[in-house]
Parts: sequence; structure tokens; C-alpha cells
Amino acid sequence: MSAIVLKPGAVPLADWRRVYRGTDIRLDPASAAPVAASAAAVERILARGEPVYGINTGFGKLASVRIEACDLATLQRNIVLSHSAGTGAPSPVPIVRLMLALKLASLAQGFSGVRPETVALLEAMLARGLTPVIPAQGSVGASGDLAPLAHMAATMIGVGEIMIEGRRMPAGEALAQAGLAPLTLGPKEGLALLNGTQYSTANALAGLFETERLHQSALVTGALSTEAAKGSDTPFDPRIHQLRRHAGQIETAAALRTLMAGSAIRASHAVGDPRVQDPYCLRCQPQVMGAALDILRQAATTLTEEANGVSDNPLIFSDTDEALSGGNFHAEPVAFAADIIALAICEIGSIAERRIAMLVDPALSGLPAFLTPKPGLNSGFMIPQVTAAALVSENKQRAYPASVDSIPTSANQEDHVSMAAHGSRRLLEMAENLGAVVGIELLAAAQGCEFHAPLLSSEPLEAARARLRLDVPALADDRHMHPDMEAANLIIRSGALIEAAGIVLPGVAI
Repeated sequence: MSAIVLKPGAVPLADWRRVYRGTDIRLDPASAAPVAASAAAVERILARGEPVYGINTGFGKLASVRIEACDLATLQRNIVLSHSAGTGAPSPVPIVRLMLALKLASLAQGFSGVRPETVALLEAMLARGLTPVIPAQGSVGASGDLAPLAHMAATMIGVGEIMIEGRRMPAGEALAQAGLAPLTLGPKEGLALLNGTQYSTANALAGLFETERLHQSALVTGALSTEAAKGSDTPFDPRIHQLRRHAGQIETAAALRTLMAGSAIRASHAVGDPRVQDPYCLRCQPQVMGAALDILRQAATTLTEEANGVSDNPLIFSDTDEALSGGNFHAEPVAFAADIIALAICEIGSIAERRIAMLVDPALSGLPAFLTPKPGLNSGFMIPQVTAAALVSENKQRAYPASVDSIPTSANQEDHVSMAAHGSRRLLEMAENLGAVVGIELLAAAQGCEFHAPLLSSEPLEAARARLRLDVPALADDRHMHPDMEAANLIIRSGALIEAAGIVLPGVAI
């Protein structure tokens, strides 16, 4: 796959998704001129001798302290070292890599006052696979993701640790091995590197991308559950959804119709079935999954704008040689987006778990109890449903909005913060839970369809079931369930189920 050319300020969501998935990147050469102009503006501002926050003053509550010219390099180094105060486990490599790319795209817009060689080092680290080791905890999402970004900046001056080729090593050694030299930071550069929302945004984007894939997978498993229960496709009639007008609902209903088109199992529902209406977990899939899709798209819009913005402080305007202090580092938009994604994760999992519970209940599904041919002697899917219920409840507890919290920091100078960092960071763990739930539904729905043989489902759903059966045979008698669940989870999380179904499913962006 060809490398992505990052055009600072104009990177589409699809390219950020590719960065997260591991595609190489390079910076648009057109960014060189604004970067150089911004750095030159900093020199002219310094030459005027006026106090300018972050350039020749202290930081935060110490902004009134004037720094002499001979100490400016030490000032920038000190802020990086003192702010490298994160804790917890290292952030996942894909998250850190995405964070570096976001910071690169922000700095390269030419409003941060950094020199071309600083941008070049960041680009080179990405190109050569150098990933800073960044503790996951320590940011409150304003003023910027200070601790995580300080750990990133520290590696650029040869301090801290870097992952390279799967090995963790001192930053200075890793840079040397890659043929790179550590930076001596110039005026404003330390602050520019560690001020911004890139850590929160990277985590939120990762959560969005994982949830998008899980949403699509849950459309497939939801359709397969409808087949297993011999549910009706009448609730997916387009006329119903056009009257509601929500785009996500309309698209979800269309996807479910496509997934089920041509199914002999579905056709059998119309012959002698006494049921008038299916349970909500089947009938209301377009309404629930469509609403989740709509709010994921809202979050995608916010995060795309954030990813293409400039969020450090102060900002340098080279046309007027001004350094303007503001608050773009406040990550409230990211916090709101992360909370929205968390809600979607909860509801996708909640309705999927209800379908699992419906399938194992013979009174609701018309299938053998717990989807086993010999109930009583075998427990079948009794406990996988319990596991799904446990994971859904865990996600509900994690979904409390992070954005409604705040705690004053920096001697009350930074008296309202966004909590975007942990609001975003929880999303991957919530997505892992959701992946397991959707994997259990895949197992249960495929097992349910086995009882309708020789009737077959639609071509897309039979292809999806066949993909599962490559790794997991149908359940005849009880066996060790964990390997089956892990295999199904992998099929879900990797996107293999979506690929097997072979149709275009609605996503957050084209």
C-alpha cells in the first residue's frame, strides 16, 4: 500500500484510519515554507525584547516570570523534562504512532513556531519506526495532553525510551541506531511539542475506528440472529424508515435487507408462523444501530476537525509577527466525542446481548434450550450468554461521561479541564469487550441456524457462517468454550466477518 501524503490541515478521516492501521506516511513538501516562516517570526518576536508567554516566560502559574536570553534553551528542555510525569502502562504502539502523526500535521501548518529540523525529526521517527514509550495516564485534557506529549518530546532530545523493531531501548541509543541525532530545542519548541490534544485525539480516533468495524460486524451477526430465530424482515421495509428520516436508520435497514436477501430461512417465516411481531432486539435493529451510526458520524466529524486543527499555545502568526495566547489546547470537543463513542459501544453491545439471550431461550427463539441438541446433559451456550451480559454491564459502568468531570490544576491557573484523555483511553478496552460480545453472538447465531438445515440463509450470511466454521465447528456436545470464543472474537476484531459477507456496510466516513 502506498504511503499517505499528509497535507496539514486537510487530512481526510480515511487517511487517519490508514495511519492507525499502519500505513506509512510522508509530509507534504508544501508545508516547508509556512514552518520556516513561523520559526523566523519567533526570532523576530524575541528580538523585540517583549515578554511573550512560553517563549521568554515561565509556564502556567509561572507565566509572569521573565526568562533571560541565555536561559531560553534550558527553559525549553526543562519544561519537557519536568512535564514527563506520566504513569501507568505504556500506550499501545498504534496509538502513539497516530499521536506522532497528528502532532506532525499540527506543527507543519506553520502556527507553532518550531524549526524545520524539529518537524523533520518527527517525520523521520515515524518513517523509521521509532515509537516513544508513553505512559498511558497523567493527562486531564487541558492545558493539552501535557504529560504524554512531554514523554514524546523527551525522546526527541534523547531522554526516555523508544520502541524500535519490537525492542525497548534508551531514546538516545534508538535515535543513533536509526541514524538520527537528538534535538537541542529552540525557543517555543518544547512548549509547542507538549501542548496540544494529540494524545486524546489519537485514542478517540482509535476508539472510533474499532467501533466502526464492530458496528459493521454486529449488523452481520444481528442479521444472522434474525435468521436463527426465523425472524421477519418486514421491520426492515424501507417505507418504514423513510418516514422516520434518520439517515443511519435508513442505511442500517437497507444493509439488513441486503444481508438477508434470498434467504430460504427467512422465506419459511411466512408459512404457518403464529408470531405477529418479533422482540425489539430483532425488530428495532435499524432504530438502535442506525442511531449508533448517526452519533458515531457526529463524533467522526468532530475528531476530523480536531485532527486537522492546531491546538498548542501560544500560536504564532508570521504575517503580523504576533504570538497570541488562547485555549485551543482545551480538549472539550474530544471529550464530548469520546463520550458519544462510549454510548454507541454500550448500545451496540446491549442489543447484541439481548439477541444472544433471546436465542438461548426456547420460549422466545423456538430453538432447543441454550442451543444444544441435548439440553440438560449439555449446557451449550448458557454461560457464554452470561459472559456477554457481564461485559455489557462492565461497559455501562465505564460509559459515565468523562466530559462532565473537572478538577483544578496548576495552582488553579488551569481551573477547568476536559478529562478527554481518560475519556478517550477507555474506548479501546470498551471495544475489546464489545468485540467479545459480538463474537459470542456470531457463535450463537450460527449455531441457531444449524437447527434449520437443510434450509439455508442468504448468500452473504452463509458466507459469514462458513468463515466461522473454518475455525470453529458446530457445537454438538459440550466442549471447552473459551477457544471457540477467542476464535470468534478474532474473526470479529480483524474484520474477517465483514470481508466474508462481501457487501458494503455503512460506516462513519467514505
